[in-house]
Amino acid sequence: MNQYQYDVLILGSGAAGQSIALSLADHLRVALVTKRTLTDSASALAQGGIAAVLDTTDSIEAHIRDTLTAGAGLCDQVVTRYVVEHGREAIAWLIERGVPFTREDQSELGYHLTREGGHSHRRIIHAADATGRAVQETLSEAVLAHPNIDIYEHHIAIDLILGERVGRPESGCVGAYVLDIAHDRIVTFAARSTVLATGGAGKVYLFTTNPDVATGDGVAMAWRAGCRVRNMEFIQFHPTCLYHPHAKSFLVSEAVRGEGGLLKLPDGSRFMPAHDERAELAPRDIVARAIDFEMKKHGLDCVYLDISHKPADWLREHFPNIHAHCLELGIDITRAPIPVVPAAHYSCGGIVTDLAARTDVPNLYAVGEAAGTGLHGANRLASNSLLECLVFGEAAAKDIISHPAETPPTLPPWDDSRVTDADEEVVIAHNWAELRQAMWDYVGIVRTTKRLQRAQHRILLLAREIEDFYSNFRISNDLIELRNLVLTAELIVRCAMQRRESRGLHYSRDYSATLPRARDTVLRPPRYGRHGSRG
Repeated sequence: MNQYQYDVLILGSGAAGQSIALSLADHLRVALVTKRTLTDSASALAQGGIAAVLDTTDSIEAHIRDTLTAGAGLCDQVVTRYVVEHGREAIAWLIERGVPFTREDQSELGYHLTREGGHSHRRIIHAADATGRAVQETLSEAVLAHPNIDIYEHHIAIDLILGERVGRPESGCVGAYVLDIAHDRIVTFAARSTVLATGGAGKVYLFTTNPDVATGDGVAMAWRAGCRVRNMEFIQFHPTCLYHPHAKSFLVSEAVRGEGGLLKLPDGSRFMPAHDERAELAPRDIVARAIDFEMKKHGLDCVYLDISHKPADWLREHFPNIHAHCLELGIDITRAPIPVVPAAHYSCGGIVTDLAARTDVPNLYAVGEAAGTGLHGANRLASNSLLECLVFGEAAAKDIISHPAETPPTLPPWDDSRVTDADEEVVIAHNWAELRQAMWDYVGIVRTTKRLQRAQHRILLLAREIEDFYSNFRISNDLIELRNLVLTAELIVRCAMQRRESRGLHYSRDYSATLPRARDTVLRPPRYGRHGSRG
């Protein structure tokens, strides 16, 4: 059978995708499509925790203020208030489902709250140093047990299907073409609502903390379908990725600095106080630029994060996974500092959505890192990402349930009658490597107009090669991801070239000043407005 029909099609199985599935499944039949296994996502790698106002010494206003400050004046204040005000409710939902957050009997809530850079209070609820994994495993267990959720692992979406293909333009998105990787066949999913919960695009860069599945699929598919994107230039580089030849993209949590970890040069001297009065607790963009500056200034391969002054038992209790992973590589964090470098970590922009997670195309929603809700502005405040997934996941589910049920249309099958098998797959690997190197060299932590122009030139050449390959040969998982990555890279560069200032995560040597008024960078695709867009 090559065509499936569901009430809701969810692409992506991270915290956003799974929470939406669980919120919908008591009312509707849901297909959850994931590129690898159910637990392969950036959510599962999140270490620090989830930010929410859970203590009487904290306040909604303080959390909003911290988010706006980190976002460098670009956060949507209505969205920020909406997310923060629903934070406690989102945490209660997770606790009710059994997420094993770290407890502390002395606290009024009964759970330990930590503090991270940019936060004025302890408000990060966590499960030791593997919060994302704890959340993902808990949600996955519930998803697997629900009879109304069908899981399709090792399936990757190729493109969205629009109603105009079946004479129903008012229907907007009516499903998607999906490659069944295991059986090397293309199947069609018809659905009255489709949710993009595909995560970020970290793999567009040479060095990233993201999993291999983070290839910008949702943003690319939404753009091709006619959705606007915004603020794609704001790529958060996590300041502290473990630097070791045998470590692949291992993130050292923000909470290490929140609990007193100090950044040092090889001679043991601290450098953050010279860059910002908040020192190690400054927002991520400032810390990442400071590390980049010191590495370039001194010709270093890395800097060092030292928390060895804390008691060894305390470190093993609070950071068990970081301790164990570093120990496997011969680094004992109770005795020695951790070598770290910045790495691409989080996309603060994305597909334009409203408070119900709706995109410009009817019946198409975007939630999580793929979405540009306006919450993060020019720089995401630490641990606001999982919170955003949960709050907007619930908002999307409520909006989908509120719509009257429709029978999904019968969709035309995928046509590959005019393509052949690729004669050489090496072009995919070569273009992938060239794209990621160009983005790292020219669209990194510090940018210039000339660097961006060089990146744009290479990206457009690569895009033409890849589109020619896509048009003439049978598709594969690697080709789908590369096609999406090069389009996402183009959108990042286009946004960066339009921003003639330095703000938040976008730092330009040619435009080092910050303009008095903060404005979003919004790009409109050629198809924008053809499907009943809200404008």
